Amino acid sequence: MKVILFGASGMVGQGVLRECLLASDVEHVLSVGRSPSGQQHAKLQELVHKDLTDYTAVEASLAGYDACFFCLGVSSAGMSEQDYRRVTYDIAVAAGRTLARLNPGMTFSYVSGTGTDSTEKGRTMWARVKGETENALLAMPFKAAYMFRPGFIQPMHGIKSKTPLYSAIYAVAAPLFPVFNALMPNQVTTTERVGRAILQVARRGAPKKWLENRDINQLSEEAPSPQATH
Repeated sequence: MKVILFGASGMVGQGVLRECLLASDVEHVLSVGRSPSGQQHAKLQELVHKDLTDYTAVEASLAGYDACFFCLGVSSAGMSEQDYRRVTYDIAVAAGRTLARLNPGMTFSYVSGTGTDSTEKGRTMWARVKGETENALLAMPFKAAYMFRPGFIQPMHGIKSKTPLYSAIYAVAAPLFPVFNALMPNQVTTTERVGRAILQVARRGAPKKWLENRDINQLSEEAPSPQATH
């Protein structure tokens, strides 16, 4: 399986990249972003591209892939709806349109979040924009498209959020994660579980298009261990 990954330097993207590099059935990962992820691996190729709303100049590098894991995202805190929409909707839709045309047999997985508003009419700005983005991607002619909606995500294996506030929150909450996991198993997950689940969906699909936290954790459990993939 050949994979394109957006957002490899973010917290979720780091987790997905780690699982891709561990999985023996993933032969190649193309990381696309404005800056290098900082990681090196025999399977990993990096495409540094400054304008993530226009892929005309790099289309030749984006063909021949089986799956795309779109983990690129920003916090909406302090952003206007117009600015948030530009870095959320515009980038994802531009990537989706290009990849659907170049790779019609591709499975496209988009990471949004719990509470995303599929009606696009709710009061919460980020949820409306994420919902609009999901709907646009689901309408594209991919082999299949799935929307991942994780809740609270525990970073694992030394992974950290690039957002200082989130990083501080995760550091404080880390000792409490076993409690959260026990009391609210359907609201919490980990970077490892998200990575394993997104790979499992690329391999075998899923029974529904919108995958909530419970579904992500279940798919992670169903995924083979990295040593068992082939």
